[in-house]
Amino acid sequence: MASWALVTGATAGIGESFTRLLADNNYNIVLVARDLPRLEERARALEAQYKISTHLIQADLATDAGCAVVEQYITSNQIDVLINNAGFGLNKAFTMSELVAEQQMMDVLVRTPMRLMHSALPGMKERDKGIVINVSSVAGYIAGGSYSAAKSYLTVISESLNTEFAATNVKVSALCPGFTRTEFHQRARMSMKGLPNFMWINSDDLVAQSWSDALKGKAVSIPGWQYQLLVFVIQTLPRTLIRKVGMNLRAKQRK
Repeated sequence: MASWALVTGATAGIGESFTRLLADNNYNIVLVARDLPRLEERARALEAQYKISTHLIQADLATDAGCAVVEQYITSNQIDVLINNAGFGLNKAFTMSELVAEQQMMDVLVRTPMRLMHSALPGMKERDKGIVINVSSVAGYIAGGSYSAAKSYLTVISESLNTEFAATNVKVSALCPGFTRTEFHQRARMSMKGLPNFMWINSDDLVAQSWSDALKGKAVSIPGWQYQLLVFVIQTLPRTLIRKVGMNLRAKQRK
């Protein structure tokens, strides 16, 4: 039986990189995103280059209905790899942003990964086989508003599940990237002026590192020496200072 991987936010950035890595590892791919033309374009490219099969799910994961469609598909089909990648950021302070936007971000970053894992993991446990990668962020280690809080959830739940399944062949890992060359910051209208080039990471490189770390059973993957060092420093410095730095960084991105 052919193995299938499901990737949310599959048409661009880290999610798109994951689709190519998984296809190169002979997985058939379920691509999930909102943009149907881009889904179709990615599916055609994957099938042509890697000779694998694809299935498309057009879904807005900020909605209950969109999340439910993917949940139902996972429940009804064997998924051996789940990549919870879909996400977006907000370019406003918490008190200045619209409540509906805050709720949508939490639904995409927290509610959807939680529910998809809850759908996928029982089957993986029963088969004693499966890999879940939750795309978190180094931002989860700082205090940078709702986005940081949501990413912190993804890292911690991944760590918890990694421990829960430690004695099995089910792997759960959090990928915590730093600044990655994708569409993310442009879509969120965040200013990235002044960020030195060495702080940017290539999406394909970090996905390859994440996959390798997940296969090794690592609970958390932080690609790039610069971000491994940064997280070490963050965990060493007083939390009061980290809070100030985190909020100052978010303020600069809004300019």
